[in-house]
Amino acid sequence: MEPAASDGMPGDVLIVEDDPIIALDFEDTILGFGVRGVRTAANVARALAMIADRTPDFALLDVGLVREKSFAIAERLDELKIPFIFVTGYGVDVRLPAALADKPRLPKPYSSEALKALLRSRAKGSGR
Repeated sequence: MEPAASDGMPGDVLIVEDDPIIALDFEDTILGFGVRGVRTAANVARALAMIADRTPDFALLDVGLVREKSFAIAERLDELKIPFIFVTGYGVDVRLPAALADKPRLPKPYSSEALKALLRSRAKGSGR
């Protein structure tokens, strides 16, 4: 596991996003914040394998992936007490399972400042 960045940012962030351009944009933005490591998965199976291999400090989850939702990833991260946020173009209209309904969301398109604030606040609150 990567050490946490010195400015309150998580050290290792997992991005689950099926659009490669959006994933690259998130990666560039997050690395610009001082995060040391970013990994990307485009589907549920790959993300779960990456989590099993090395748990991230934080995760960004696109709700709607090609032919699947990211809820199984969210449930696994929740079990491991890993902070995450849902990223969605559906805004408040996205339907989340009851157990995940209180999780934070970041709308697409996103504001860099909103993303930075969520990364800092969630990383601090995780105890990681």
